[in-house]
This record gives sequence, C-alpha cells and structure tokens, in this order.
Amino acid sequence: QVQLVESGGGLVQDGGSLTLSCVASGIISNINVMGWYRQLPGKQRELVASISRSDTSNYADSVKGRFTISRGVAKNTVYLQMNSLRPEDTAVYYCKARSWGSDYWGQGTQVTVSS
Repeated sequence: QVQLVESGGGLVQDGGSLTLSCVASGIISNINVMGWYRQLPGKQRELVASISRSDTSNYADSVKGRFTISRGVAKNTVYLQMNSLRPEDTAVYYCKARSWGSDYWGQGTQVTVSS
C-alpha cells in the first residue's frame, strides 16, 4: 500500500506561480512512476506530468514550457512547479503513484487561477 499526501494548492492570479508537493509513504520501494493529474468538474481526469524512477519526465502539451515535475532527494516526494499559470489551469490536482501495476491517488488539492 502507498499513501499520498498533496499540498501547495491555492488561489493565484493569472501569470502567477505555485508549487505542488506530494509525499509518498508506506511501501514506496516499488514505485516506478509518479505523476500529477488534474480534473475539472464534469470532465475526466487528465495527465499533467509524470516522472519515472529514472527521472524521465513527460508533460501534457498544454503545460510544456510552463510546468516542471521533479523528485526530491529522498525519491518519495514529487513536486510540480507551475509557472505562467492561466485561468484554464484551474482544477483539482491529484498526485498518483504506480507500484506493482496498481495506481494510488492522493486526495487532491485545488488550484484556482483568477483572471
């Protein structure tokens, strides 16, 4: 089992920045990918960015050049640095970890970008 706790969401103005953090606990040694997803009301959850155990990262086209995913030194923490935020980035952001073929999710953190 893996538990994930996100933090760092909030309200920011158009063009502003936020950093989200996700800390994994439990059986973390088998986590091979961690990522951030976001969901708008009535819409499907979509991938924002992911990072593998070997630090290979992947981004949605809509955030390339603006968001950066990284892992902490301890490898059980993943960050999402979000710059040049836009109102359309407003969503609930979820952290996900994949371990032994199972997906684990955090509780989500709200990001609101005001115009």
